[in-house]
Amino acid sequence: MKSTNAAAARPPDLRKYAWLAIATAVATALLKGSAWAITGSVGLLSDAAESLVNLVAAIVALISLTIAARPADDGHHFGHSKAEYFSAALEGIMVFVAAASIIYLGVERLLNPRQLESLGLGLAISIVAAVANGVVGRVLIRVGNRHRSITLRADGKHLMTDVYTTVGVVVGLALAWLTGWQWMDPVIAILVGVNILITGYRLMSESTAGLMDAALPREDVARIQAILDAHTEKDRIEFHALRTRESGARQFMEMHMLVPGEWTVQRGHDALEDLVDEIVAQFPAMVVTGHLEPIADPRSYEDVKL
Repeated sequence: MKSTNAAAARPPDLRKYAWLAIATAVATALLKGSAWAITGSVGLLSDAAESLVNLVAAIVALISLTIAARPADDGHHFGHSKAEYFSAALEGIMVFVAAASIIYLGVERLLNPRQLESLGLGLAISIVAAVANGVVGRVLIRVGNRHRSITLRADGKHLMTDVYTTVGVVVGLALAWLTGWQWMDPVIAILVGVNILITGYRLMSESTAGLMDAALPREDVARIQAILDAHTEKDRIEFHALRTRESGARQFMEMHMLVPGEWTVQRGHDALEDLVDEIVAQFPAMVVTGHLEPIADPRSYEDVKL
């Protein structure tokens, strides 16, 4: 017997946030590129390079969200929501490439120093770009958490990493400006590259977990188990084979409900439907699959384990 949440089968259309990310990436890339052109700072160049990665990532996010919003069809019975994981994985790969390039440029500048110019104006432009990234990044993370969109969360986290990067670059270059220590510029660029590598690793880990059908977070599974425990009556109504997974903005769970064999189909159906309604009330994006079994039949326990 299967009970589903029809609302969960229609993922929300989040493409407008991808367009917001694209517009922000274009604006900040232009601002940071100007700051680099004015100063010649490899640290600011590394910051501008990360904004270009943000732009490509935002475009990929728009494509993946467009695909993920499609309803289930004959070729994809469970919908297209996993498209978001490919977006996050691709963004992680791009982050790795950008980080490697930034580190290379930092080492090259460390070996071949260059005098910096007009740092004050360049740093001011970078601060404006950081503020824009920070505002949009927070919006994307909030919306991504609300709708369980890994694409928007990844984009938002990447923008926030960009903000931290810019702050580090600005502080470091300000010190170089005040002290005359020109070597700080390439060192900052190398540190930025290492920080971006860490971000890329986290994005890749999260997307891989989704593609591998990882279970819901432990706290969510514990909440589901608590609901089942509240309906348990020893030797009368019991549950086993609880399994969960997440696919983009959608959540899935399966469980077996053991009831007295003398119950009618209607009674078992009503009990399971009431339980599903209670679960969906706490997990609106959840699709529940429940299987009714007679509690006294030994065959009902053959599938307790995976």
